[in-house]
Amino acid sequence: MKTRILFVCHGNICRSPMAEFVMKDLVQKAGLADKFHIESAATSTEEIGNEVYPPARRKLAEHGISCKGKTARQITRADYDRFDLLIGMDSHNLYNMNRICGGDPEGKIHALMDYTAHPSEVADPWYTGNFEATWQDVLLGCKGILKALNP
Repeated sequence: MKTRILFVCHGNICRSPMAEFVMKDLVQKAGLADKFHIESAATSTEEIGNEVYPPARRKLAEHGISCKGKTARQITRADYDRFDLLIGMDSHNLYNMNRICGGDPEGKIHALMDYTAHPSEVADPWYTGNFEATWQDVLLGCKGILKALNP
């Protein structure tokens, strides 16, 4: 049975698709791709249908990771049942994920950086312009998730 992970941020064009494709890359390199199903989504409707933001796409490409074909979609209440883990990037995402999903009775909603030694928020590079800092946080968080799920 596959572990199903949904990464979530505000618009699904920067942080969550970076996490989606970093995690896919990590599980592929670990020989575990067949054990995971990984997607990403937004809490807002602002970017639905749009591709990954070009600077985020370039940051992934710098590390040999493609996100070709990914377009933004919004999280739905049904996603709560479809996924084992729903991973948000910041407290606003977590609040909205709980609101959209009708709460978190099964304890599936978590913050990405809670899987690291430095729990914090993943800064939104749409506003900060610092895609390298976001890359570092996303990579650290995804490695933490992989370690937690595959010790």
